[in-house]
Amino acid sequence: MARDKSGLTSAGILLWRRRAGILEVLLGHPGGPYWATKDAGHWTIPKGEAAPGEDLLAVARREFGEETGHPLPAGALVLALGEIRQKSGKRVLGWAVEGDLDPSAAVSNTFEMEWPPGSGVLRSFPEIDRVAWFDLAEARLRLKAAQVPFLDRLGDAQDPG
Repeated sequence: MARDKSGLTSAGILLWRRRAGILEVLLGHPGGPYWATKDAGHWTIPKGEAAPGEDLLAVARREFGEETGHPLPAGALVLALGEIRQKSGKRVLGWAVEGDLDPSAAVSNTFEMEWPPGSGVLRSFPEIDRVAWFDLAEARLRLKAAQVPFLDRLGDAQDPG
């Protein structure tokens, strides 16, 4: 498995399904006050940071569970989607897995931050405040631009003709 030693790497899962012949992907909206009013161009695949030397597919599986509250389907085929670089320079490695998940049943882990800034009050927020299914055209609008190649790679793998 791929391993990272830089500490600036995340790994994630792009869950996909077909509904009425349409390829759909599950994306997550970042939680917390900074993201509350942001939508198009701010969604992400469920992902998280890897510790140096950590198995990146294992990180992707763990983070999917932490950010959705659900494990990946057992025995599901895992398709490597390669890596992208976000504006920050962080590497993100992605894998696609076929499965289904009820967005209303998804529950993310949380993080704490001082809010409002300078108040001295720590508040807890979900890492992902909601997940939703999107067809590829809508997903391109919602997803962070740097992660859009994951959609292209999944689409190419599902429709090689």
